[in-house]
Amino acid sequence: MPDYDYIIVGAGSAGSVLANRLSADGTTKVCLLEAGKPDNSVLINVPFGIVGLLTSKTYNWYFNTAPQVNLNNRRLYWPRGKTLGGSSSINAMIYMRGVPADYDEWEALGAPGWGWASLFPIFKQLENNERGADDFHGSGGELNVADLRNPNPLSELFVQAAAEAGLATNHDFNGASQEGAGHYQVTQKNGRRFSAARAFLDAAKTRANLTILTEAHVAKILLEGKRATGVEVKTPDGLQRLMARREVILAGGAINSPQLLLLSGIGPQAELAKHGIQQVHELPGVGQNLQDHLDATVMIKDKTKRSIGIGPGSAITMFKAFLEYRKSGSGMFASNAAESGGFARLTPESKRPEIQFHFLPTMLRNHGRTLTPGYGMTLHCCQLRPKSRGYIGLKSNHPYADPLIQPNYLSHDDDLAELLAGYKMGRRIMNTALMKSTGGGIEVEPGPEATSDAQLIEHIRNHAETIYHPVGTCKMGHDDMAVVDDRLRVHGINNLRVVDASIMPRVIGGNTNAPVMIIGEKASRMILADRNEAAAA
Repeated sequence: MPDYDYIIVGAGSAGSVLANRLSADGTTKVCLLEAGKPDNSVLINVPFGIVGLLTSKTYNWYFNTAPQVNLNNRRLYWPRGKTLGGSSSINAMIYMRGVPADYDEWEALGAPGWGWASLFPIFKQLENNERGADDFHGSGGELNVADLRNPNPLSELFVQAAAEAGLATNHDFNGASQEGAGHYQVTQKNGRRFSAARAFLDAAKTRANLTILTEAHVAKILLEGKRATGVEVKTPDGLQRLMARREVILAGGAINSPQLLLLSGIGPQAELAKHGIQQVHELPGVGQNLQDHLDATVMIKDKTKRSIGIGPGSAITMFKAFLEYRKSGSGMFASNAAESGGFARLTPESKRPEIQFHFLPTMLRNHGRTLTPGYGMTLHCCQLRPKSRGYIGLKSNHPYADPLIQPNYLSHDDDLAELLAGYKMGRRIMNTALMKSTGGGIEVEPGPEATSDAQLIEHIRNHAETIYHPVGTCKMGHDDMAVVDDRLRVHGINNLRVVDASIMPRVIGGNTNAPVMIIGEKASRMILADRNEAAAA
């Protein structure tokens, strides 16, 4: 029965940082557990491989939600990373922090030390921005941030079209202001994906005091009374018990972490009783407070054939692109697909943008799972600050079954109104003279026949999808529904923490990957400080 000082469950964006930091001094014995396979795949390393990663179950949990009443009872597909690096190994690599008010809001909701003044220096310390250090960016950190090497010319056309529609150009969404349209920076290096595993595990994996186990699916947390002592984990060698002298740290993300707490008897009595699980500790907030960014798309034709498409000659184009990428790490295969985008306020009185755009120089339906022949462009229009709240529950007490995912999309009326307004704004951009010059004004989705709000709303209900940012299901705070305190310790259970996107009290206004790495960094500092304090006592 192997024992460690710390056992980390989940080798994603937060878990990779934790494993690096907690094992850095060589004296602490750390075990990092990942349910998925190693990340040694060309689909992961080559940025445009995202197309294959979203459609495959090999490195992807491939979750689906419960039927969504307000989306015409559709079950939405939720891809999540299942490999070293977690979702940072299958995402669109966009480097985004959100705005200072996002984090000040966390602090105001009962999380002292989690405001912008505390977190901004950590963002800078972890960052190696290839543009160089300035007032807003760092250099020399482990996480490489780069400009896209060869953006598709249509991505620049979108930025110009947004300006035509009244949205100012912004060259740095993580700079003085988030608002405007521009090109995204990405977590890449030399034209290759730079996941949390590349940034933080590659340098640490040879340490003798760090054990990394892949294909290791944790079934339950081992508890002695109200103290976590280890985990039960299924590996290729069978079921094992691993013991933790100091702490068990859950870093499985907004879906897997609350599921594991519930399977271990930590959570609301009613949910546990439904599945015959003996309750160890009443914690009503486990799995609650689920938030996600819902997204609707506008799609137009491209007669110039500069977009990435399927048609006569596309195979030759792909082959030439492959040769270019193999030679210099540039070209289409270095693309993250969502090359440009922007942020917009819906009213002059808005203090923060309510809408985010992701522009793709290709026609993308159903996360790429539905083949769409032809040439065109897609604009994703995402509502950033949903008021709807869902939950993660259990479908059964079987530890390897998928959890119940109930986002309750559009259950708050304000969300539909905001998404509709953002969708109409995105549609105006895609129907500017500049964009029409490429496609002859031919709109594929929602289509020229959709002229009324009622028609657009029905299109949203039939086609809106996740943009992959679930958070909040083990929220941080000190109210009755908080799961962890401001040091990410699970309320009422000793030696157990949660360190991932689930601790966010509210979703930030943007892509969530970089903030989760910062959560991992801040948590590691707290854990080491607690260790040193205990040693000195």
